Amino acid sequence: MTASTVPPPAVRTGRRLPRRPRLGAPQRVFDTTFSGVGLTMAAWFFALSLLPSLLPRGAAVQGVASGVTVMIGYGFGATCQWLWRYLGIPAVPGRARRVLVLVLVGLGLWAAVFTGWRQVGWQNEIRTLYGMEPSSPSTWPVIIGVTVALTVLILVVSRSLRLLFRTVFGWLGRRLPRRVAVVVGSAVLLALIWSLLTGVLVNGFFTVANAIFAPRDTLIAEDMNRPQVPERSGSPQSLSSWELLGRQGRYFVGGGPTVAELDRANGGGAKEPIRVYAGLRSADTVQGRADLLLAELKRSGAFSRKVLVVATTTGTGFLDQNGTDPLEFLWNGDTAIGGVQYSYLPSWISLLADQDAVRETSRVVFDTVHTYWATLPEASRPKLYLYGLSLGSFGVESILGSINVINEPVDGALMSGPPFVNELHARLTAGREPGSPAYLPVYEKGRTVRFTAEQDGLGRGGATWGPTRLVYLQHASDPIVFFSPSMAFAEPEWLKDGQRGPDVSPRMGWFPIVTMWQVLLDLPGAGSIPMGYGHLYSATANLESWVAVTQPPDWTPERTATLASILEKRPYKDT
Repeated sequence: MTASTVPPPAVRTGRRLPRRPRLGAPQRVFDTTFSGVGLTMAAWFFALSLLPSLLPRGAAVQGVASGVTVMIGYGFGATCQWLWRYLGIPAVPGRARRVLVLVLVGLGLWAAVFTGWRQVGWQNEIRTLYGMEPSSPSTWPVIIGVTVALTVLILVVSRSLRLLFRTVFGWLGRRLPRRVAVVVGSAVLLALIWSLLTGVLVNGFFTVANAIFAPRDTLIAEDMNRPQVPERSGSPQSLSSWELLGRQGRYFVGGGPTVAELDRANGGGAKEPIRVYAGLRSADTVQGRADLLLAELKRSGAFSRKVLVVATTTGTGFLDQNGTDPLEFLWNGDTAIGGVQYSYLPSWISLLADQDAVRETSRVVFDTVHTYWATLPEASRPKLYLYGLSLGSFGVESILGSINVINEPVDGALMSGPPFVNELHARLTAGREPGSPAYLPVYEKGRTVRFTAEQDGLGRGGATWGPTRLVYLQHASDPIVFFSPSMAFAEPEWLKDGQRGPDVSPRMGWFPIVTMWQVLLDLPGAGSIPMGYGHLYSATANLESWVAVTQPPDWTPERTATLASILEKRPYKDT
């Protein structure tokens, strides 16, 4: 045997050397062959994934954003390369092709390196704006690790699906004409995948979520204060059981300002604020819970107060203290607030699962309370208002669209952080007056509805505000308000020149699909940043809104400022 016929060591020992990555069309799931155009686009999309969005991103969230965005870019590039070859378009010849490849790859790598270098600085610009601690380059190992793990996972799943399609096409192709086999196979597989995603996986997700959050609703924590006064649900005199109020209901009825706090703030004469509530387990039906709430309102003397608020809760039954406490301070306790729970799920899940539940609950509860309220003498009954934060504002809009409100109008409504599913909010924003920005519109000169933020914007529109006043309190940096699936292919108005809010990064831009995905990732973290940004609305902003909506007699801006300073010193309890 000559030296030239001696096999290499790997063959002689029975082991195969690992194949090096190469360019081309991969044939197997774990093939180390990749699309050259796909890799080039992946580098560009990785650079885009590092650009700022509405909220600051932690390392793990940035890794998820980059991982998915990289695979979007790779899939787009690989598809373009396949389509080019499928259509038979001639490739760029010889030297010109090599130069083109070098330029595109070089620019992609430069963009990835440049944005990677700037990423920490861009994130810290937003953090500084929000008063958060800066991050450091030490986050990069986590970002890279999560990005790589996610891209590998998505690549394996994508190639597995491609193998499944090819297998089905091959099996049908032995029985049907090739093109018919492709059409039939694609239709059947896409229908099955869609059913799996929207049926089994979605229903499974909601089932697991309910199993996780429902037991939490029954826990009675040490910091829950069971009320002893008759003006509160859950008290010994109450018709609504303390144990059945639910976690957020117990926090609501046991919280709020005391009479002593109100007296100190307003100089005396305070009343015990009325807070009534019906938990999801308090009755078997929506109507049963609405009837219980009405009975509690009657029992507690709510219809003899000056202000009555029907409040729609968020998914877990939460009523924000920054939305309720300012009203009670403003009216020195001469108020009644009632709410009904409709879900156990956090709002970001309820937003997807409970739209019908919040719509039905809001309308049934309001109709029940309003029907009784309308029978009372107009001169002595309380002013009737609506309040809702987040998905609760969706419930308020459901009430405002009902025929009963047209026949017997409410006196006003405050809607904070209206989510992107709110149809009325979307129509008002689209129909705003020319020159008013998308993040803070002016609609019909502010005659009925006005928009505001942390910087009081309720004076915009002039002195034409009528007796029934609707207010939307929203931050330009709140992704729950400004997310939209349409961002995948159209630049949102709130990112255009002259439309951007003061709490939105000037470096945030729009890119097809990428920006939508980034803002979608902002949704779960919208309530985990400092007060006054994202989905956290300050006591001061709520106070200014309630002053405008309820119009207390002989009120002055100086009194607003005094109450605001008191409210901001009170601890915010995140329940």
